Amino acid sequence: MHFTILQIILLTLLAFIKHVDYYGIPMLFVNYPVFWGLFTGIIMGDIQTGLLVGGTVQLMSLGVAGFGGSSVPDYGTTAIIATAFGVSMGKSAGLAIGLPVGMLGVQLDVIVKILNGFVAKKAKSYADAHQFKKMTAVTWLGPLFFGLSAAIPVFIAVTLGQSAVNFILQVMPKWFMSGLTIAGEMLPAVGIAMLLNYMPTGKLVNYLLIGFFLAAFLKVPIIGAAIIGFAAAFATYKQAEKEGQNRAAASAVNTAGIGEDE
Repeated sequence: MHFTILQIILLTLLAFIKHVDYYGIPMLFVNYPVFWGLFTGIIMGDIQTGLLVGGTVQLMSLGVAGFGGSSVPDYGTTAIIATAFGVSMGKSAGLAIGLPVGMLGVQLDVIVKILNGFVAKKAKSYADAHQFKKMTAVTWLGPLFFGLSAAIPVFIAVTLGQSAVNFILQVMPKWFMSGLTIAGEMLPAVGIAMLLNYMPTGKLVNYLLIGFFLAAFLKVPIIGAAIIGFAAAFATYKQAEKEGQNRAAASAVNTAGIGEDE
């Protein structure tokens, strides 16, 4: 497929803003792939594909987080590239192109963090010398490096064009492409499983089974299942609140009885 110059500029700028937003103070979208898939869909003129691809990548990223400075795949960039190519080539082909770039984000993130270590050291030296204007100026290199680590891969991907993409798809072995497709279909389930691992699933397994039954056998849409889940959660909350009030009342009565006995 061929991208217009405006689309190339907007997609590159979108990737840059995505990373600056994630590592910056605002954190408006917290690197949620579904948002970046939506914005990419708007740029490409296909919001439905943007939401579909972004939601798929969002499921892949569930339960994955970089704690303690660890690096994780760049799912936001994956959503941008996968949506950009998925508009005309289909979701599977888009993910096949976007996933490797997202995995490359692990190495790029490590490189940028190393560079920012030197930036922080230089900024500290300026601060110790009371050269605060230079300190402020050099600290801007941090978000710049992070933004470029996402913008450059996206720019390269969209400027190579249809011929380069076709060449990559032809060179890649069939088993490799099949593996990426299978992995793309499995990762959402893995993400959900990792998320459930951190939740009190054992105590609430009955609700998990009800949700699975609604989705798998009755084919209830996600919004319908969410409404039923909210109703069940609200009922559980009200029941717990009532039990807490009863315990508080019983405790007050016992305390009053002890006081009268004395």
